[in-house]
Amino acid sequence: MQFRRLGPNGPEISVVGMGAWAIGGPWQFGWGPQDDDESLAALHKAFDAGVNWVDTAAVYGLGHSEEVVGQAVREHGGEIQVFTKCGRPWYGRENNEPTYDLRPDTIRFELEQSLKRLGTDHVDLYQFHWPDTETGTLAEDSWATMADLVTEGKVRWAGLSNFDVQGLERCERVRHVDSLQPPFSLIDRSAAPEIAWCAANRTGVLCYSPLGSGLLTGSFDADRVRDLPAGDWRRTSDEFRPPRLEANLEVVRRLEPVAERHGVPVAAVAVAWVLAVEGVTAAIVGARRPSQVDGWLPAGELRLTGADLAGLA
Repeated sequence: MQFRRLGPNGPEISVVGMGAWAIGGPWQFGWGPQDDDESLAALHKAFDAGVNWVDTAAVYGLGHSEEVVGQAVREHGGEIQVFTKCGRPWYGRENNEPTYDLRPDTIRFELEQSLKRLGTDHVDLYQFHWPDTETGTLAEDSWATMADLVTEGKVRWAGLSNFDVQGLERCERVRHVDSLQPPFSLIDRSAAPEIAWCAANRTGVLCYSPLGSGLLTGSFDADRVRDLPAGDWRRTSDEFRPPRLEANLEVVRRLEPVAERHGVPVAAVAVAWVLAVEGVTAAIVGARRPSQVDGWLPAGELRLTGADLAGLA
């Protein structure tokens, strides 16, 4: 397993981390039904293999993902770092509809709820999930609250998720942004400007959806898309429908010979490509059962050659 430091003063983390979105189970943006025992088994398999961090969020499963993560970390008993997020509260809202809210009081309330679910007194990396687009709160005021939480010891490192360059710069003027979490993969490279900003400003980068929400695992085709359960958000995603589906599956076909040369699954090559991008610290890869961990775990030690990368450019 390779390890890299998250920014100049952050923790040493494995280059692949466990993503806990899907294990939250059914909710508005869920992946369909999920068995908690399989979730726990997948988390333990990743931890036992050297993955030393897990990324979740309060809103995943409306709190359930954090509960499962907290249980797995306690059961493991090792030094597993927990990264979570705030800013999409649903508490007391009609139909549990999440909003976009980074008011200082909301940030503090959400942290206390996350700490209870996780069963801990601090969060290793606390992140704003999305920019606040509904309350009119200035990003600078929100980030100042995050800085206070670090000073108070409730948060060790502070990061942003889904923020653009302008948002990064506004927060950086208040306190250093330890990390950014953008979507990034062979089929979604739109965060390249933000990754470049992070490289120039010594901000760590944790890329999510490096497998395109499963499209780059080598196990998807049109039949599987049709068989996705009714509660799986991917059923309504353009990336899983023609014509985008065919284009995405063509990327998988380009991955196959590279995977064969290295003797690894296709998913591992897709993740390793993300890890080879300058400025990227690590990739967040989800798994709902232990067998899915096997697909991407080899990326933790896989180093693609220049020829490999040129063929996937």
